Amino acid sequence: MTTAPVTTAPVTTGPVRTAAHLLRAIGSVAAAGVVAGVVASVGLYAIAQVQWPAFNSSNVNAALTTLGQTVAIVMLTAAALAARAGRWRHWTGPLSWVGISGFATVTLAMPLGATKLYLFGISVDQQFRTEYLTRFTDTSALADMTYKGLAPYYPAGWFWLGGRYAVLTGQPGWEAFKPWAIISIAVAATVAMVLWTRMIPTPKAIAATLASTALTIYYAGPEPYAAVLIVLGAPMMVITLHALRSGSRPAIVAAGLFFGFSATFYTLFTGLFALTAIVMTGYLLVTAWRSVTNSAVHRDALRAQRRRLVLAHGARLLAVGVLSGVVALSVWGPYLFARLRNRPASGGTAEHYLPGSGATLPTPMLHLSLVGALCFAGFGWLLLRNRTRTISLALGLTVMTIYLFCLLSMALTAKGTTLLAFRLEPLLAVILAVAGVFGVAELARALGQRMGDVGFVVVATGVVSAIALSQNIPAHLSSEITIAYTDTDGNGVRADKRPPGAQSYFPQIDTLVRQQTGAPRRDTVVLTADYGFLSVYPYYGFQGLTSHYANPLAEFDKRATAIEEWSGFTTPDQLVAALDASPWTPPRVFLFRYSADGYALRLATDVYPNDPNVKRYTVTFAPALFTDPRFTVTTVGPFVLVVRR
Repeated sequence: MTTAPVTTAPVTTGPVRTAAHLLRAIGSVAAAGVVAGVVASVGLYAIAQVQWPAFNSSNVNAALTTLGQTVAIVMLTAAALAARAGRWRHWTGPLSWVGISGFATVTLAMPLGATKLYLFGISVDQQFRTEYLTRFTDTSALADMTYKGLAPYYPAGWFWLGGRYAVLTGQPGWEAFKPWAIISIAVAATVAMVLWTRMIPTPKAIAATLASTALTIYYAGPEPYAAVLIVLGAPMMVITLHALRSGSRPAIVAAGLFFGFSATFYTLFTGLFALTAIVMTGYLLVTAWRSVTNSAVHRDALRAQRRRLVLAHGARLLAVGVLSGVVALSVWGPYLFARLRNRPASGGTAEHYLPGSGATLPTPMLHLSLVGALCFAGFGWLLLRNRTRTISLALGLTVMTIYLFCLLSMALTAKGTTLLAFRLEPLLAVILAVAGVFGVAELARALGQRMGDVGFVVVATGVVSAIALSQNIPAHLSSEITIAYTDTDGNGVRADKRPPGAQSYFPQIDTLVRQQTGAPRRDTVVLTADYGFLSVYPYYGFQGLTSHYANPLAEFDKRATAIEEWSGFTTPDQLVAALDASPWTPPRVFLFRYSADGYALRLATDVYPNDPNVKRYTVTFAPALFTDPRFTVTTVGPFVLVVRR
């Protein structure tokens, strides 16, 4: 990235400056969010009224998805053309909001129309995410997803809001996951549309938002709380650069709120955004420092001027950091307070994961596809325009920081950890795609100057390309969609109408647990390896899915050792004594799988730097441990339910 000076003069389409503009911006964001929420909710409701075939056994859903996407893209095109012609100014905004929220909704909701589950169902990482949303459906207090009495370690923002949505709509957490994921992505895309519209001409804003929304769903659809930050990240990085360069108070407030909001959603992206802000500050400081020359300036005056530059840029960065920290503490405060009180903490291995994609630098601009072509155009535009365009500089510095973050992550592998930088590829692709929209627009203008009016050709080509890219999204996510149909949901049903799995016994097990304990679910701790049970019902678990998602305050490693010790006991008295002496809230309920050797639990241990980074192992409890009046044993299908009286 070149260090040539960038003009500091404000651009007329830049971020808002006055209080009146700020109020209008807030009003637009709120209105857009409401419109998107209504559009997504209506779309989800309408789709749910029809008995669709399963996506993995029919092409009907794919066809209707393409139809809906095409209608949405045509609507966005109409809004862009109307804005360019200066017509219907009061309607272009709402029309574009309906178009982009409708696009996001139909792209995700229609392929999932016949299932109550979201992408990846209740499998893989979606299992603990569903468990987290189920937790906040049961309580509005900050709580760990699994462990009773602990402050949450995993950022709770998206899940807490999802819990409020579930309570409002009267749905169990597992069922609310899908609509909440789709609504939140639709709202984020529409808010991004508002942000872009306030910085650049409406036609470009619509194109940039459509590109970023499509690629966000394409790359990050299964992780909705990350998708929200990705689609908002591109315009907010431009606002952040403006805040750091100009000192605009509204922009500083907007950047600080966004960083804080990000911290409540996803730690990794917050770290990337924070590092980008530091890089931006360094760049601006260096260019401003170089612009101050010795000509006609006394040495003492020169030093004073440079000192003022350092203080001014540092103060702006500090202001953003302080404001974001205040917002972040709303979620992170309880955990940090627990650590400050020297609460025991061990066993967490969140950074111990290095897939193949994390060992190489991401290069989406070199893929032989429409996505690759758009990203390549964006990469070229960033290189050509970084000295003359505010947006290009902001996006370019963000791209540079992503690669710096990836290199830092690779370097840390030598110390036995990583920064999980492979998860930044979706953000990189979206940034480059947005830049690609600007690059294509400039190329079209240059062609128009040489060849005459090529507007119709550009618009037609853009619409066809957008449809071609969008209609491929369900195919790209086909495995994630298929799992949503083959997993057994919280009602014990598989959406593809095939026989359900063992999870179909969960409702019966839940009834037995409540009958035999006589206690609310939130007061009951369960030891089980079938974590889907905790995803569907808000019981607390004695042990988490893996150490990578475990709260360090839970001491995952010590709990694993304790479970192994318990499995080696030979008498009920030994087990009861150990449970009573446990430093943690002991399990009152045990949910095992029946095996020929006894009652089995399949647990996990971290084996990083190996890939896969998780090793499964089985511990077996002798049935004789529970042949005692202090326990009630019930066999339910392949499960053995043990409840301590």
